[in-house]
Amino acid sequence: MAAPSTTPSLPPALADAVRDDASLRRFLHGLPGVDQVGVEQRAAGLGTRSIKKAAKMWAIDTAIGMVDLTTLEGADTHGKVRSLAAKARRPDPDDPDVPKVAAVCVYPDMVETAVEELRGTGVGVASVATAFPSGRSSLKVKLEDTAYAVDAGATEIDMVIDRGAFLSGRYGQVFDEIAQVKRACGDAHLKVILETGELATYDNVRRASWLGLLAGGDFIKTSTGKVSPAATLPVTHVMLQAVRDWHAQTGELRGVKPAGGIRTTKDAIKYLVAVHEVAGPEWLAPTLFRFGASTLLNDLLMQRRTQLAGHYSGPDYVTVD
Repeated sequence: MAAPSTTPSLPPALADAVRDDASLRRFLHGLPGVDQVGVEQRAAGLGTRSIKKAAKMWAIDTAIGMVDLTTLEGADTHGKVRSLAAKARRPDPDDPDVPKVAAVCVYPDMVETAVEELRGTGVGVASVATAFPSGRSSLKVKLEDTAYAVDAGATEIDMVIDRGAFLSGRYGQVFDEIAQVKRACGDAHLKVILETGELATYDNVRRASWLGLLAGGDFIKTSTGKVSPAATLPVTHVMLQAVRDWHAQTGELRGVKPAGGIRTTKDAIKYLVAVHEVAGPEWLAPTLFRFGASTLLNDLLMQRRTQLAGHYSGPDYVTVD
């Protein structure tokens, strides 16, 4: 197994976990099991909380600043990416007080265009890599894919794990791939996509989360958005527990990114409540929590206008992706 490059000094229990394949398996299968009923009930309960108007404006602006504005379609064009970048840096052309989004997320061949459009704005450029979305390719190709995006100027890489290897119990192989992709990222941050919709159980989500953290992921991410189900609140709870517990054991802060299926302001607020209650208020920042979304931003903008104007503003008032 390749040693991760991001954690120079792990506590003894975690250092022992990455010593070899057998130790890694023993650690991952020794994690506490997830109480399915408990996590689903807590997610549902937190999802019913209401917030007051002033808090709602804060939540909307916070969510806007956490969006990874995404286009990952075979029909993507450089023109579409330029339009996306314009929306990222000025989400509402009529209101300069609206925060910028955290990043745009594109395929590697679109990174250079995004970088040109966003240079100097503070908006990051994320690129998917490692044979997204399936992850079905050789390690050599995955590393070349990553290097291509980084060389084009990507500041963040969203990689996919080999779910077949994970589900077959080849945890060392998955660890090595993540660790080597992390090294190929250089200064770019790494988000590790677990594709939780294919992992079948919450226990597997917990194991994959810890595997991604141990191997050096700066973020763990639910989904590619190409598999159903994508992000869900209970799964995100399990991942938030993992980064909270990682921080408790190492002192390091790592992030979480739910992606896919989060389309409304109401949805986003439910996730923000979960972040606050499960991980803690430290995670309510784009450095530690992101939304992977293509349509969420429009609803956030409409709801923001509604809060300010006191009446509903329809979709005609925001640009449509």
